[in-house]
Amino acid sequence: MGVSVSLDVIRQSDRWVVVDKPAGLLSVPGRGPEKQDCVAKRCATLFPAATGPLTVHRLDMETSGLMVLALDPDAHRALSKQFEARMVSKRYEALVWGRPVGNCGEVRLPIRLDIENRPRQIHDPERGKASETHWRVLSSWETDRGAVTHLEFHPVTGRSHQLRVHAAHPKGLGCPILGDSLYGRGDDSPRMMLHATLLAFDDPATGERVTCRSCWTRTPGAGSTMAT
Repeated sequence: MGVSVSLDVIRQSDRWVVVDKPAGLLSVPGRGPEKQDCVAKRCATLFPAATGPLTVHRLDMETSGLMVLALDPDAHRALSKQFEARMVSKRYEALVWGRPVGNCGEVRLPIRLDIENRPRQIHDPERGKASETHWRVLSSWETDRGAVTHLEFHPVTGRSHQLRVHAAHPKGLGCPILGDSLYGRGDDSPRMMLHATLLAFDDPATGERVTCRSCWTRTPGAGSTMAT
């Protein structure tokens, strides 16, 4: 079943488009006819003149927030190089169970795919790939099910499920994200409470810095966006 929420276009040029992905929508098509609705296909419909590959990076299906897509092959190459060179700035916000030690810090864990339990990622000091996330506490409060903390994440690397693993793992923050069915309780929220709030990159045509923000209200399905 597809996601009924529309795909909001935040900012666009002739070469690229930034959208605000709703939670529950795939970034690219999955396997089977029921998994064909995705950001890439919706953008192809919205921009029928687009050529070449659209997808530059991905967000997990359960994650909401900002994505940039290329509208021509040259823009795709230029944006992909920026991601590879870590020139793209990204910020996320999340609600997690518990209280991290301290008000800010960083998590560094080698992680890899759990071959026997796809798509789950696991900590592996020997065969895992390096991953790094900086974090800071925005606020915290008590609920009848325990403490909840509102965090900001700044991922330095971009491994699969990186923020989810770094939040939940005992060698990370030990504080799983609300609604995370793979690494947390799963049934504690109508959606996973992780949102990509900021995305900044250099325009492939002009070289000017483009910064887009999505203002998260900490309410599932709610938020507002702006671009500068």
